[in-house]
Amino acid sequence: MNYEIATAEKSTVKISMTFSPEEWAEANDKAFKENRHKYAVNGFRKGKVPRHILELYYGKGLFYEEALNLLLEEHYESVIEKEEKNHEFVGRASFEIGEGTDLDAGNIVLIATVPVKPDVQLGAYTGIKIPRYDYTVTDADVDREIDSVRERIATPVEVTDRPAALKDTVNIDFVGTVDGKEFDGGKAEGYDLTLGSGQFIPGFEEGVVGMNLGEERDVNVTFPEDYQSEELKGKPAVFKVTLHKITGKQLPAFDDEFAKKMGADSVDGYKAKVRERIEKNAAARSRDMTENSIIGEIAKNATAEIPEAMIEREEELSMQRLEYSLMQQSIKLEDYLAYVGSTREEYMKNFEDDARKTVLNQLIVEKIIALENITAAEEEVEAKIAEQAASVGKEPEEYKKTMDPRQRQYIESDIKVSKLFDFLMANNQMIAEAQE
Repeated sequence: MNYEIATAEKSTVKISMTFSPEEWAEANDKAFKENRHKYAVNGFRKGKVPRHILELYYGKGLFYEEALNLLLEEHYESVIEKEEKNHEFVGRASFEIGEGTDLDAGNIVLIATVPVKPDVQLGAYTGIKIPRYDYTVTDADVDREIDSVRERIATPVEVTDRPAALKDTVNIDFVGTVDGKEFDGGKAEGYDLTLGSGQFIPGFEEGVVGMNLGEERDVNVTFPEDYQSEELKGKPAVFKVTLHKITGKQLPAFDDEFAKKMGADSVDGYKAKVRERIEKNAAARSRDMTENSIIGEIAKNATAEIPEAMIEREEELSMQRLEYSLMQQSIKLEDYLAYVGSTREEYMKNFEDDARKTVLNQLIVEKIIALENITAAEEEVEAKIAEQAASVGKEPEEYKKTMDPRQRQYIESDIKVSKLFDFLMANNQMIAEAQE
């Protein structure tokens, strides 16, 4: 077998494999031996019919398809292995019979079209104005975080002397109607709902606020235009609500005793711990937003012929993340898809634009890392491993024994990306764009 490889359109290469008549004859003989048991001819036991009789009875090309598949199975992967040093293949090949092929004469040309990672064409990536995001932490942020912690550990208290308020949990019956008719999923009895949780469509929870025990009330709402049910999108609805029970929260006092339970010596010590934690989160958020801003600006003048295989792979990763998120809520993906009236393939298309953007951004990062010769030094990798080992209470050498080889590659990549953004921040005009 001889082959030639050539660059084709849309980030693909075409591999033309030419086989000799001897190779074709051998493949047909093998195909006959592996498949003759499938065919019967009167006067012969099944699987014992001579090849020339089968071909006379069923046609000369009886085993051609199987023979072609055998040639591909035997030779295609070896070609790919040889060419991996020259091309980064990113998807499955499609196959066709090439021009000049004569199956009866034994002249065989098979063509594989394979998607490859594209080269990205960059515009300027230094010396440009880029928004920088800085999220600052105020005393009010610290107070809100402390209040949030107190609410999470608050004691439930049944309320009988006031109307329902935001953050209360109410037990209600409700029946929803559109144009005077009940609809699927719009009715429940003894339902516990935390007001302000955003669990129901806009306007419903606000409509329950102010209700008293035993009260019945009509709550008027409008379904959002992007609601999952086609029959209810944008429709006005009325929910008849009956309130049975109100449960509020008794927050623990914010004092030194509370602080000690939270692992601090005093109120001031606890505030300092909370501030340190949310400042760390704010710094990470600022960094993430700024990095996204940098890549977003560079991507405006970058182009690449991205093969569909790379887009589809990113879409599949998004579907897997959705499935995992639903699992955390004890919801099966197939049940969710049935609820929104979509197939897996249809729903994946919701991720297409983001997938295309993500792939382009990844290509940009890889291209600039290569252009600027950004590397991860051995001592940097070892320091990162030591840091991870310490986080799980292990010595570095002990921790290394548990590491997957891909884990080290990920660490190296993470260091390179971090150094890339340090470089880009230092070599562009970073403009303070947003502060909180």
